[in-house]
Amino acid sequence: MKLTKVLAALAVTVSLVACRAEAASGLRNAAPPIRIYDLRYTLKIDVSKPEQVRMAWDHCHAVSALQGLVNRSGPLLYVTFVDSQHRKRNVDDYWFEKLSQDDQWLDGRETKVVGNIVDLVRTFRSHVRGAVVYDPAVAATSNVASTVAGADGLLPIRYDTSPDSLYTRLITRGRGLPVKCWLLKPDGTSMFTGEGLIPGTDQASTGSAKCDAYLWAKKKYMDTGKCDGSYGAYYLDQYWIDKPRNTVLNHHCLTNHDIFISKKAFFFDLHPWGDETPVDDPGQKIGTDLDTLKALLLSAYNHGGKENMIHIGGFVPWAHKYTSHGSAGGKHAPVPTEWEYGKVISAYNGFMDADAIGYGAMANASFYAHFPLKEKYPQRWVTREELRSRGYLTGDGRVNFDGREFLIFYVGDYDCAAWVYQRTMDIWDDSARGKIPLMWCISPVLDRRVPMAMDYMRRTATPNDYFASADNGAGYCEPGMLQEPRGISNLPSGLDAWARHCKKFYDRWGLSITGFIIYGNGPKLNEAGLDCYASFSPNGIVPTAGPANALHKNMPILRFDHDVNEGNPRDAAAHVVSRIGQRRKEGHPPFHWFRNILKTPTWYVRAYEDIKKANPKVELLDGPTFFELYRIYLQSHK
Repeated sequence: MKLTKVLAALAVTVSLVACRAEAASGLRNAAPPIRIYDLRYTLKIDVSKPEQVRMAWDHCHAVSALQGLVNRSGPLLYVTFVDSQHRKRNVDDYWFEKLSQDDQWLDGRETKVVGNIVDLVRTFRSHVRGAVVYDPAVAATSNVASTVAGADGLLPIRYDTSPDSLYTRLITRGRGLPVKCWLLKPDGTSMFTGEGLIPGTDQASTGSAKCDAYLWAKKKYMDTGKCDGSYGAYYLDQYWIDKPRNTVLNHHCLTNHDIFISKKAFFFDLHPWGDETPVDDPGQKIGTDLDTLKALLLSAYNHGGKENMIHIGGFVPWAHKYTSHGSAGGKHAPVPTEWEYGKVISAYNGFMDADAIGYGAMANASFYAHFPLKEKYPQRWVTREELRSRGYLTGDGRVNFDGREFLIFYVGDYDCAAWVYQRTMDIWDDSARGKIPLMWCISPVLDRRVPMAMDYMRRTATPNDYFASADNGAGYCEPGMLQEPRGISNLPSGLDAWARHCKKFYDRWGLSITGFIIYGNGPKLNEAGLDCYASFSPNGIVPTAGPANALHKNMPILRFDHDVNEGNPRDAAAHVVSRIGQRRKEGHPPFHWFRNILKTPTWYVRAYEDIKKANPKVELLDGPTFFELYRIYLQSHK
């Protein structure tokens, strides 16, 4: 009788599992097909031919905007574009294949390839109200067009009456898209001239057509709440057309626009320094770009960024303008310009999702945004009993150094979605991962754009892979600029908003360490700032300035020491060993932190082997062990 009941229960269970599987399969089969569009033809252009460069810009801009609009309602349009610089394969293909494996998110979803851009627009015509046409003579209007596109559901199209242009193909030929918004006059002359009044307003011109265009967008779209002020996008405007080869060809970053258009973000490309005229607008009064940026940020703060923080994708376009890099034409070096930009946006509760030079291009974020994350991704912290059993604590609870030098690597930099997107295939998938402890420092807010990558890392992590947050928490900001008094903006403290924002993401991803805090051009964390970090990062922070060793309300503070970015692991090992020896002579405790950028596990394994050869007393620790031992040390050395 008991056996009969067991078999009956088993049959019911099997039936339920089968029904659930059948239902899941039915949902997949009922979903509309994913349309796939290959944009790689825009990377095969001859950059000496201006018409091909313009075509590449126009197509990437329109497709990305279309994708952002289409994917608001679900994952419907996928683009193939970003080729890996380190593997002979396409990054977008890599992720689509992973997501389509058995029992993964896209398993069983039908796909259909669309062959040309006209057919693509026709396929999704119901998602688009019409077009916003922008001015090739005023570069800033391309970014204004992205702002308008997201707010009004329009495709951004550059004005160009040549026979094969996108403007001709989509607007003037046949039953073309209706133009709902002109950012120039319909006869092709400029609407923004830098004279008189800013069009459609009673506001005097700034004297800059560039800045007038952005202030027009502010008045019409940001001040009215048509944009979501909690999302911004700092991406290069159509100035790229003049300098497409200043860095890798995909670094116009137009394919990054999709999710920000989907989110109704405001777009801009403005100089963060107020002491020089920008190379793209040399006739403007010095400081006009910066004043315009501050006006945009204040409007964003007042329309969504006050409580939520402002998530700003993109980065200073330092290969093209605003810095002294290459032919960019500015007087400030790239990194100080990055810091100045961070200082300005942080004064208004902004943070970067810093799609930086080299690996800044990304596609399909609006598609991935629908990936079903788990509610929580917990991580274990080490107990003192475990530390004692492993020989790290003495009988009276003190740290048992036994001549050892404790080492941890900041495995970075993963403070932007694009770098995670491009480098997972060659860094995370490296065969040496798991051989030694590594603390992977990834900004948790990136789950908005690369949730599938972060989930994949957690599912495939080894016991030697531990996760902490990248700079400077759930986004890259200048945290001292959140403290009162706030220069630049004079706004009230943003620390509470930052703490709420970070805690939400830290809780989801099981984070309790902020692996690096950059003090660039702003002030250091004060008492209130440290209290803020202790509320969401209780197991440690590593700022670039302040006391070398400190304990703030039981939160360990270890000051940043050195970047170790030698390409050769042997040279890196020599650097680490030399620095450890120097620090010990200076009386520092035997806890050593070193930052590395985009290094593979193979590189770390080889570097650590050489470190051990040079100094066998150096011991690489996992994150919890390192920071808990460091806390215990600080508690006993107050």
